[in-house]
Amino acid sequence: MNRTPNALAATPIFLAFFCMGFGDVAGPLTGLVKEEFQLSNAMAQLIPFMGFVMFGLLSLPMGIYQDRKGKKFILMLGLILALVGLVLPIIGNFSTFNLLLLSILLLGAGAATLQVAGNPIMRDVSPEGKYSRNLSLGQFVKAIGSLSGALIPLLAVAYWNMDWKILFPIYSAFLLLTLVILAMMRIPRPLTEATSAATFKSSFRLMGNPYIFLMVMAIFVYVGAEVSMSASLPIFLESRYGIDLATMGIAGTGLFFVSLMIGRFLGGVILNWITPRTFLTITLLLSLVGLAGLFIENQIAAIISIIVIGMSFANIFPLIFSITVDWLPSRSNELSGLMVTAIVGGAFIPPLMGLVADNIGIMLSFIVPMLCIFYILYVALIGKKKGQQPAFEK
Repeated sequence: MNRTPNALAATPIFLAFFCMGFGDVAGPLTGLVKEEFQLSNAMAQLIPFMGFVMFGLLSLPMGIYQDRKGKKFILMLGLILALVGLVLPIIGNFSTFNLLLLSILLLGAGAATLQVAGNPIMRDVSPEGKYSRNLSLGQFVKAIGSLSGALIPLLAVAYWNMDWKILFPIYSAFLLLTLVILAMMRIPRPLTEATSAATFKSSFRLMGNPYIFLMVMAIFVYVGAEVSMSASLPIFLESRYGIDLATMGIAGTGLFFVSLMIGRFLGGVILNWITPRTFLTITLLLSLVGLAGLFIENQIAAIISIIVIGMSFANIFPLIFSITVDWLPSRSNELSGLMVTAIVGGAFIPPLMGLVADNIGIMLSFIVPMLCIFYILYVALIGKKKGQQPAFEK
């Protein structure tokens, strides 16, 4: 069969990337739901936990299942899971916190499934040689979806006399539209077919390599740090500067996501001149500078620090991902599965930060993401040991 991808074929995939960003709403919702249900910091951080725990449970099984059922099927399954999660609290009238946790759990399951299928299927719908460009555009579109989780509640309060619950019908409509369009589209067959599938055995074998283990754990702690920041910044602005969560507090998360978007665009330009490893070190150092700036008791300094954190955080995930795959491209399927699974860090680091906030204080809780960045900086600086290779590659 001829492979004739075009712009039309890529349209539903870009829409899927936009919907993929909805999974990041767990961060911006944390402070708002905390206020709505009068929760402790630790209880509120169950929201990002539910949103990201499914990455750890579903990523590898979905990757293996995808080998049998195809990427389009898995992509549609992810949209359906997310849609069910968003419709449930609407039907239940947002009556209980437990119902909302179930909703976020299903939304996270959908986002995890979309991640597994979305990145490789973009290659199938891209003209030859344009995969990297389209994948970068897809990540930018995903960032817009992520930003909507902070922006829409802000607009709802300011202009529509509504609150954060408006996200659920809006997101449901986009998911349903994407599902219908994707169902009608014919996805071109891949230019090259895999000769062997990734398995649990080969994935776990890779984790036995020290360098790969360190890099996968770097993804784990980075995602945890990013989600912790998006969840805690509104609470930080309220407690430190008295900025009301329902009106302007959520803007702290919005500013963080806007800075992430700008940083991703700039990163693509900067990488034309410096190596990924050097750029990773620079971004990590800037991240630490931004986090340290939050401790300065000045509102303008806090805003500048949030911008610096967002822009410097922006490229950490893709840099770790690409550096690891470039080191061992023959095992890219297993490495991708492992690193998508490591996104589960977004479920475990935020509750830890919440516990620190409850017992020591919101300011000192930012030590948690700082330690995460220090760990990644350590991994980036030691690099791979000369001559280090997995046993089955020797």
